[in-house]
Amino acid sequence: MRANRVPSLLRPQPPPLWLGLMVAVAFIAAETIVLFPLRGEAPTGTPAVVYLCGILVVSMVWGARLGVVTAVASAVALNYFHVPPFWTLHFIARWDLQTVVVFIATGLVISGLADVVRARAAEASQHRQDADLTAELAKRMLCTDDVRTALGPVAQQLAHVLKLRSAAVELETVPGDERRAAFPLYGGTTRLGTLLVPADLPEQTRERLQRVVPSLESLLCAALAREAITASSRERFIVLMEEHAAWRRVATLVARGAAPTDVFDAATAELCRTLGPARTALMRYEPDCTATRLAGLDEPNCPLEVDHLVTTVLRTRRPTRIDGGGDATGQGMRSAVGVPVVAQGRLWGVLAVVSSTAEPVPPATEACLADFADLIAAAIANAGSRAQLAASRARIVTAADHVRRQLERELHDGALQGLVSVGLDLGMLEATMPPELNRYKEQLSQTTRRLNGVFACVQDVLRGIHPAIMSKGGLGPSIKSLARRSAVPVELQLHLDRRLPDLAEVAAYYVVSEGLANAAKHAHATVVHVNAEAEDAVFRLSIQDDGVGGASPGEQSGLIGLQDHIEALGGHMEVLSPVGHGTALLVKIPIDEV
Repeated sequence: MRANRVPSLLRPQPPPLWLGLMVAVAFIAAETIVLFPLRGEAPTGTPAVVYLCGILVVSMVWGARLGVVTAVASAVALNYFHVPPFWTLHFIARWDLQTVVVFIATGLVISGLADVVRARAAEASQHRQDADLTAELAKRMLCTDDVRTALGPVAQQLAHVLKLRSAAVELETVPGDERRAAFPLYGGTTRLGTLLVPADLPEQTRERLQRVVPSLESLLCAALAREAITASSRERFIVLMEEHAAWRRVATLVARGAAPTDVFDAATAELCRTLGPARTALMRYEPDCTATRLAGLDEPNCPLEVDHLVTTVLRTRRPTRIDGGGDATGQGMRSAVGVPVVAQGRLWGVLAVVSSTAEPVPPATEACLADFADLIAAAIANAGSRAQLAASRARIVTAADHVRRQLERELHDGALQGLVSVGLDLGMLEATMPPELNRYKEQLSQTTRRLNGVFACVQDVLRGIHPAIMSKGGLGPSIKSLARRSAVPVELQLHLDRRLPDLAEVAAYYVVSEGLANAAKHAHATVVHVNAEAEDAVFRLSIQDDGVGGASPGEQSGLIGLQDHIEALGGHMEVLSPVGHGTALLVKIPIDEV
């Protein structure tokens, strides 16, 4: 508590003089009154000590001048009231001179010490204010993304704390004049800006400014660096987001199984959009070590000259950057980056970006190109896998059809002919038997009928394996034959003006056969509509009934097998079977690829 009271008495500016005079008079009067009861009883020197209290307070608060006046007045009061003879002034040279000297010396010493303490307190207060000012400036300058907008409030804060008429902080080099003094602000050896203040500053304020300027320089340097880093980070974040969005769009195409040419065009277009004014190219290496351009975007009237880049990537199988180039007019390639496209472990091609501007291709281009090259490689691998799968399925279908044909031929030429021969022999035997063997003749007749039934059954099996009528008349007569044997009435609309590939005809025949069988066994239909047409390079077939519906390929193995068969030919089969609204089989087969 006492430590807080002393600084409050030692203010930078003392209280008014009239107040000091009143306090001095009050102290002298109080001290005089206090000493009256002790007159004649107190030890020698005690009255002088009591009067020192007022001298100490007045000298400490109001300074040496009023302290000296108080000291002289206290000596007079002591002599008049408390030195015998009382109530009269009498001067004793040794005693009174000693008292006056002690009082004045005490006042001067205390006032000097108070001045030192007051100066140190004022200096500490200024340092505290400077620290608070620095903290406030740091909060204003380091918590904004635009330093220029914060300079106005910063200057106002400086003017308020330093008690300046005006202040301004500029990011430019501004010279001083007769009205304004200029304090240059540096960051190392770089001129950052200028602090402008009134030219007629007191020396104390100017010295204080000299202490504040280094902190202001450091804060301004840090704020500008933070602004640059923030702007760079924001720009980099935007670029990364754009690159990610572009990569995601191309990846979506790859995931959906888009054609490689579509992926190539999309990748080069996205790269050109992401990397700014640049040209892109996707090239495939040929067996003779040349490169064929498959996709890319060029600047108008500017050829893409990347022979050296393509050759370097082929030789090193690593990302390659070429900086410098162009002709004397500034035309042509100035910088280029190429990354290898490796598909299924094989160097397939190169993805390149070329710039003809003075700015080189950005440093992170290699990583961006590598990401897109991976997508292109995935598209190539997927396309190759799909092509191999389609070829494998087609080979399986072809092999199965060949086996069916061979089986049909062997059964027709072997077992079926044997059954015919046995039937003829039994018929001849029956015709030559004598009448007395009628009982055996009847048994032989029953055996012949059963053999004819087996023969008809084998014929039906042969039609299911590979209908002989298709080899002779094609798909149209085969469908008509199925319609005639169908248990459900069939309405046909056939637009087939030419023979289709064998695999397509066989697949269509099986679909019609399965559709008619399902309509009779499961759908309880009253009529079936069969439409078939061959237009351009596509064969379309539909089988629709008016049955109960509710059919699902997953529940009927026959439909699953047909669907696989159609897809193996590059076609598509769709089953539509809402409950209560019949069933429709919709088939589309590309007949130019079968």
